[in-house]
Amino acid sequence: MKIRRMHHVAYRCKDAKETVNWYVKHLNMNFVLAIAEDHVPSTHAPDPYMHLFLDAGGGNVLAFFELPNSPAMGRDTNTPEWVQHIAFEVDSVETLEATKAKLEAAGIPVLGVTDHTIFKSIYFFDPNGHRLELACNTGTPEMYKKLDEVKWDMLEEWSQTKRAPKHAAWMHEREFQP
Repeated sequence: MKIRRMHHVAYRCKDAKETVNWYVKHLNMNFVLAIAEDHVPSTHAPDPYMHLFLDAGGGNVLAFFELPNSPAMGRDTNTPEWVQHIAFEVDSVETLEATKAKLEAAGIPVLGVTDHTIFKSIYFFDPNGHRLELACNTGTPEMYKKLDEVKWDMLEEWSQTKRAPKHAAWMHEREFQP
């Protein structure tokens, strides 16, 4: 078996309508589908929900569930909030910077533009507390090739030491030397 692509990724939301309106307004996503049920299809549990689907571009779908009969949403307090996030790709640094300005003008705090050497990104939160990232690729083919060549060695070293391998330390230097 080989996975063809991501069908959808689903998260919980506090309010279905607020969530759809926010993603349409701030990220220009299309609202493509809503499914509402009184019973969970897989478990048959009596638990009403609203399931929303938004077009995240390129055949990718971001989905949300509003669960009115469940306890209030929380987050994994053992995981730093910067770890769990949804990252979307944009076409250019100009789009990234323009979107940052638009979000900030709407009162949404934005962290970045952060330079990750092979991409630049900004970070912010949706109304449900989910951390979002917009990223624009900036790496060269040589950079990606160099990273590809060391990925297995890095993974092996990490698995043995749990310390950051230095195979890609060049990413943190000012200029890349192929």
